[in-house]
Amino acid sequence: MAGHILVLNTGSSSIKYELVDVETRERPAGGLVERIGEETGRLIHRTGDGPPYTRERPFPGHGEGLDAMMEAFAAAGPELAPVAVGHRVVHGGTRFTEAVLIDDDVIAAIEELAPLAPLHNPVNLTGVRAARKAFPEVPQVAVFDTAFHRTLPPEAYTYAVPREWGVRRFGFHGTSCAYVSRRAATFLRRDLADLNLIVLHLGNGASATAISGGRSIDTSMGMTPLEGLVMGTRSGDIDPALTGYLARTNGLDAQQVEHALTHRSGLLALAGARDMREVRARGDAARLALDIFTRRIRKYVGAYYALLGRVDAIIFTGGIGEHDPATRAESLTGLERLGIAMDPALNQADTTGERLVSPAGAEVPVLVIPTDEEWEIAREAHSLVSSIAVPPADHPSVQGNVPA
Repeated sequence: MAGHILVLNTGSSSIKYELVDVETRERPAGGLVERIGEETGRLIHRTGDGPPYTRERPFPGHGEGLDAMMEAFAAAGPELAPVAVGHRVVHGGTRFTEAVLIDDDVIAAIEELAPLAPLHNPVNLTGVRAARKAFPEVPQVAVFDTAFHRTLPPEAYTYAVPREWGVRRFGFHGTSCAYVSRRAATFLRRDLADLNLIVLHLGNGASATAISGGRSIDTSMGMTPLEGLVMGTRSGDIDPALTGYLARTNGLDAQQVEHALTHRSGLLALAGARDMREVRARGDAARLALDIFTRRIRKYVGAYYALLGRVDAIIFTGGIGEHDPATRAESLTGLERLGIAMDPALNQADTTGERLVSPAGAEVPVLVIPTDEEWEIAREAHSLVSSIAVPPADHPSVQGNVPA
């Protein structure tokens, strides 16, 4: 299927978008609409190597943000005529374990899953509805963050709670894990089916995932993206009794506690800032926050080493994983006996792209691989739409199947 796929990644206060041709690997345009709902919003639209097309004005909602994206394509190009639109959807529950064509039933099902991802699924659907209105004849594809983790075994996804609750672990950052694990196999010149990997996706949201033979076997995020590592504003792992305790002692209800654990915890609670660059700029005042953040990562690396039995590579990705050498080094300190070590010069080098940051010949290579979720979404959308495309009636393959 030739042509461009428009990828939409609609977040709580932003829209990332990119135009991708999977067959030629061309990416003629992409951009970001940010600060949606704030007093002043900003659009940055990039085409080629020239200066970006930018606009600053309020975007009261995601609909206005998508209108601004359409205006940017009209003003700065290229012509926007996608053959498909790929949408990132955070939570697919147990129903959606692979990319699907979007119809009214799929939209209704994603809405039903909103309680599992209240910050994400509703705004993901805003992008879906706007794109269906703008391109009514173009196939729309939902690609789910949770789908990659469909291979989790029961002992990994089952919580030790009453079965009638109907809850389980799902996992997230699946498109990132899928992309960087394939890239790691290419970098190492190995078959992905033979590799055991630990992926550390570190950003405002952060997760660790154990991957064996290209299959997720355990991951730190759970039923929602709140479980696991310390994040920008999310607590990660806590004692579940905290909710009851705060209800008794502080008069907080479950919704207030959940909101605080999601929006007011993590690095923000520990250091007063959610952005790792700001946290590190605070020096010794943020030392405890940094120690907690990296210690939690180190615990998960050790646990996943034990589950995998053999680790062929550790992969850092995400904004922090790609750009913060101190976090990478501190997260793996003390694991030398497991064959895990960093090369300080390689780790600190002012380089970008896919790279090795462990010593040459290290038992466990440590890689930095920039994630590309937009490419992964485009690839999955292209694969699905191509597989169901029906040739025209005058196509030889159809004529050959018409009874004489």
